[in-house]
Amino acid sequence: MSNTTTTAATPVTLARPLVWAWPLAVIVGFPIGGLIANLVVGPIDSVAAALVGGLLAGAVIGAAQWLALRPVVPWLWVAATSVGMAIGLTLGAALVSYETARLDLVVMGAVTGFVVGAFQALVLVRQRISGAAWWAAASPPIWALAWFVASYVLASNVDEQFTNFGASGALLYAILTGLLLASLFRRSSPGERDSSLPKG
Repeated sequence: MSNTTTTAATPVTLARPLVWAWPLAVIVGFPIGGLIANLVVGPIDSVAAALVGGLLAGAVIGAAQWLALRPVVPWLWVAATSVGMAIGLTLGAALVSYETARLDLVVMGAVTGFVVGAFQALVLVRQRISGAAWWAAASPPIWALAWFVASYVLASNVDEQFTNFGASGALLYAILTGLLLASLFRRSSPGERDSSLPKG
């Protein structure tokens, strides 16, 4: 009779893919997601455009992130990101009356990040990732800061009313969130998660 044991991934193993996979997923996902949404719905200048654009961009961004985090989170991450971005962008864009001044983009980013971060944090909680609340708390300022940086790089192009920041903001987002995720995964010991989780 043979014994079959399942070994949960160690925190170090969980954090290792973040070194390259997470930054790559973010830097590719945000520009492509925004481009697809822009081609399909055009400028984010109405509730309908924000809702559909957020769903599309969020789905692409969430899918790219999920591919990087598959050892840690389930496919629900994609749905959480897509729905969260649709709701967050709809609220944020309406709050600033669809304007694209630097402060407006920062506020819109903070609102979008708040909702997306909250939805994604729920997935982390479901996976028993310790400190998921930190992800929810950090997302609004990180999204706002990424939009702040992008507003300088994109300059007059922000008048096209994109769903999200592009490569410049994504680079900053990748660095800050990558460090945070690595910290969260290190804090989550194997014993805190069922050995059968996570499942892609």
